[in-house]
Amino acid sequence: MNRVLVVDDEPQIVRALVINLKARKYEVDAAADGASALKLAAARHPDVIVLDLGLPDMDGVEVIKGLRGWTRVPILVLSARQTSDEKVEALDAGADDYVTKPFGMDELLARLRAAVRRAEPTGSAGADVIVETAGFTVDLAAKKVNRDGRDIRLTPTEWHLLEVLVRNAGRLVSQKQLLQEVWGPSYGKETNYLRVYMAQLRRKLEGDPSHPRHFVTEPGMGYRFER
Repeated sequence: MNRVLVVDDEPQIVRALVINLKARKYEVDAAADGASALKLAAARHPDVIVLDLGLPDMDGVEVIKGLRGWTRVPILVLSARQTSDEKVEALDAGADDYVTKPFGMDELLARLRAAVRRAEPTGSAGADVIVETAGFTVDLAAKKVNRDGRDIRLTPTEWHLLEVLVRNAGRLVSQKQLLQEVWGPSYGKETNYLRVYMAQLRRKLEGDPSHPRHFVTEPGMGYRFER
């Protein structure tokens, strides 16, 4: 049974989440502020955290940074903040996904289930060295991509971009993170680089590059690789 830590200072939201999660056989802990959240996370070791950014004692981004100092537990941000900059800040701090208030319970629960699934293989060494989709296969160890029985030639930059996305399969990777991991720490705003190279990856690997299935754009935020 998976354990969820809900961190929010709005009692009605906490109550709704607790009812819905328990109905789906999750164990649930709740915290109304950042300090309590950090203590509960350390004591209860949840499988996923649902975190509001607007907490009374500290900003939710600081909570994310505090958690990321010692755990890779999936963090699903739930917030009324809607600007791209604020979403990207949370993702760069280490959040795995972002749902904007007001939210649909079905969507939130679906994203929560996805976050739990992605976290499950982390204990097995060498897991997902080969990543298969319906159209192509990525061999991370051999640094090869095969599509329809033939190897696809990628430039070093294309491969590096693909590798970052594939290793974060299902997770939204911010533009800033991609730029810094692929091009270096001094990059962070050159989003035109990403547009050019994502277009090249889609042209080489997607069945229909104009309607990508695997390399999904989250406008103003980043990109997500879906199998």
